[in-house]
Amino acid sequence: MKIWTKRVLAEGEGLHGRARVMAMFAVALSVLLSVLDYAIANVALPTIAHDIHASPSSSIWVINAYQLASVSTLLPLASLGARVGFSRLCRIGLVMFVIASLLCASSHTLLELSLARALQGVGGACIMSVNIALLRFIYPHAEIGRGISLNGVVVASGVALGPTIASAVLSVADWPWIFLINLPLGAVAMLAAIVYLPRTPRSESSFDLVSAALNVMAFGGTIVGLDSLVHHSGRVVAIILLLSGLTAFVQLALRQAGRTDPMLPIDLLAVPDFLVAFGVGFGAFVASNFFIISMPFTLETLLHRSAVATGLLITPWPVGIVAISFIVGRIADNVPAGILSSIGLAITGIGFALLCFLPADAGNLDIIWRIGLAGVGFGIFQPPNNRAMMVSAPPGRSGSASGMVSVARLAGQTMGAMFVALTFSIVDRDPNLKCLELAACTAGLSALLSVSRLLRGTLHPSSRPGVDAGI
Repeated sequence: MKIWTKRVLAEGEGLHGRARVMAMFAVALSVLLSVLDYAIANVALPTIAHDIHASPSSSIWVINAYQLASVSTLLPLASLGARVGFSRLCRIGLVMFVIASLLCASSHTLLELSLARALQGVGGACIMSVNIALLRFIYPHAEIGRGISLNGVVVASGVALGPTIASAVLSVADWPWIFLINLPLGAVAMLAAIVYLPRTPRSESSFDLVSAALNVMAFGGTIVGLDSLVHHSGRVVAIILLLSGLTAFVQLALRQAGRTDPMLPIDLLAVPDFLVAFGVGFGAFVASNFFIISMPFTLETLLHRSAVATGLLITPWPVGIVAISFIVGRIADNVPAGILSSIGLAITGIGFALLCFLPADAGNLDIIWRIGLAGVGFGIFQPPNNRAMMVSAPPGRSGSASGMVSVARLAGQTMGAMFVALTFSIVDRDPNLKCLELAACTAGLSALLSVSRLLRGTLHPSSRPGVDAGI
C-alpha cells in the first residue's frame, strides 16, 4: 500500500484485515522503541555514571532529562498532532528519536548526554502523544479495546525486556551500544510508519506557540520544583520554580479558556467519565511507583537477595501484565471499565498488601506469586480504563484524549517517585515497608474511585458523549 494512495479515514471507521495488522505493527514498534530505551537506560545508569565520571546523584539526570522532556511536551505535541496529522507526528518522533540515540552514543560528558536524552524524550513524546489517538483510526469504535489492550502489552513488554536487553548488551559491549541498537529498530519502525499508518483528519486551527511555551514552563517548573523540595536541594530556588510553574499553569488555563480544542484540555475533565478515568489512572500509577521503586530495596536489604536475583524476582510484575492483557483485550469492549478496572486494582492492592506480610525468611516462590498477582491485577485495570478515557472524549478530540492518557501515566509515575523519596526522608523505621503499605492503600482508593462509575450508572462500555445523543 503506497502512502500517496491512502484516503483520509474517519474516526472510528477503522482498518481491516492485513491493513489493520500492519498499521498496528507500525504503532507497536514505535511505542516499543520509546519504552524499551527508557527501561534500558535505567539499568545501564551505574555503568554510564562510571564511564563519564559523574556522581550517582548527578547521573540521575540521564533519566530525569528524558522523563521531564516527555511530560513537559506531551500535550503541546498532542495538539500539534491534531494539526499536522497523527501519523506524520509519529514519523517525526521516530526521526528525532533515532538522531537523539546517535547523539547519546557519541556523548562524552553528563551535559551532552542529558541534552541528548532530553531530545530523545521529546521524540518519545511525539510517539506517545498520538499512539492511542491512532488506534481510534486503526480499529473500529466497537473494537478499540483490543487495540488499547495490545498497546498496553507492548508497553509492558518493553518494561520487561529492558533489563534483559541492557544486561545482554553490557555483557558484550560498551554502554553506547544500548543507544546504537535503536538505529536499526528505528529504521524498521520508520519504514512501517511511512507505508502502513493511515492518514488522519487535520485540525484547521493554528498552533499556539505561546501556550506551548507556557505548558513546558508549567510542567517543568512544577515537577523540578517539587523534586527539589523533596530532596532538600536549594529550597529557595525550588520554591521559585514551583511558584513559576503554578503561575504558568494559571496563565495557560486562562489563555486556553473557551477554545474548542485547547492545548491544556482541562475541559475534558468536565466530562464525568473522563475525569474519573483520569483520576483512576493517575492513582494507579502512583501506587505502581510506590511498589516499583521501593521493592528492590526491600528485596536486597530486608530479604537479602542479590542484585541479579532482585531483577529476576521483580520480572513477574510485567509478565503478569502482559499475560492477562491478551484476555482483557477481548472483553474490554463488552465489560464496563467500572467493573474490570475496579477488579484489577483490587487485585493489585491485595498483591501489594500480601507483600507487606512477607516473612523475613520468605522463599523466592512466596515473593514471585505475590508480585505476579499484583501484575495481573494491573494488567486487568489498564486497558479498560484507557479505553474509558478515549471513548468518553467528544468526537474530534482524539489527540487531546491520547495526550491526557499519557499525562495520567507520567504524572502518576513522577508523583509516585516523589512520594517514595519523601517517605524515605521522613520515615526512620522500615521506609520500604511503609512504601508497600502506601502502594496497597493507593491502589485500594483508586479501585473505590473506579467503582464510583457503576454507582453513577455508566455501565455500558460503548457509551460516549455525543454518540448516544446522535451528535
